Amino acid sequence: MSTPLALARFREPRVLGVLGGMGPLATARFYEAVVRATPADHDQNHIPTVIGSDPRIPDRTAAIVGGGASPVPAMVAVARKLEKSGAEILAIPCNTAHAFLPQVRAATGLACIDMIGETLDRIARTDAERVGILGTRGTRAAGLYDAAAARRGLQVVYPSDRDQFRLIDEAIGFVKSGRRLSLAEDLVASAASRLRSAGADVLVAACTELPIALGSATRLAKVIDSLECLAFACVRASLTDVGDRDRFAGEVVPTAV
Repeated sequence: MSTPLALARFREPRVLGVLGGMGPLATARFYEAVVRATPADHDQNHIPTVIGSDPRIPDRTAAIVGGGASPVPAMVAVARKLEKSGAEILAIPCNTAHAFLPQVRAATGLACIDMIGETLDRIARTDAERVGILGTRGTRAAGLYDAAAARRGLQVVYPSDRDQFRLIDEAIGFVKSGRRLSLAEDLVASAASRLRSAGADVLVAACTELPIALGSATRLAKVIDSLECLAFACVRASLTDVGDRDRFAGEVVPTAV
């Protein structure tokens, strides 16, 4: 985790709402990332946060690629509860769930932070050109990174279908179950190595479960944690006025792992 730089306060912090449970461990990691990213010297300087963690939300990948139940009604229900509880901005610490972000935005008055865009903005400030995506089949099938990367002059590189299934999907499953984490690290490292060989300059941990299994992958390639990018964006959104956010867009950023 990077050390936060000084960030001026222009107003009382906006209340952050976290639409979580996808999965629960990623939600816990996200809140920790927000706390660590906040320039606070005592409790009262931290961002007021409301967390709605509902693991009953239907599987996002299954909805995208397998005809599973839509997660939208459950996501909207949690977002509305957060709004009623005083949340002003919304974070969804799940890459695949961003396929349904437009529906959530349309159903609430919350300012929704786009994790995909924030992550690619971070990369666009480097000299990287080809971005390797370590994420779910749902994130890949929905093309969440493809168009957003193209708008920033970046190219996207994915694992082969075989590597996606045998390496990434398996690793994510192990992390979600809390089993065989050392094997999960080996699988992610193999995927990282192959993406580097395919020409990726930088990799994205595009599933919020994967940083737990990065391990030796970070010694093979530069890896950007999408969850950290979201956390830093939420800190900026909460602590600065709308007109000042661009001023701080590059000042407080996560460090690659």
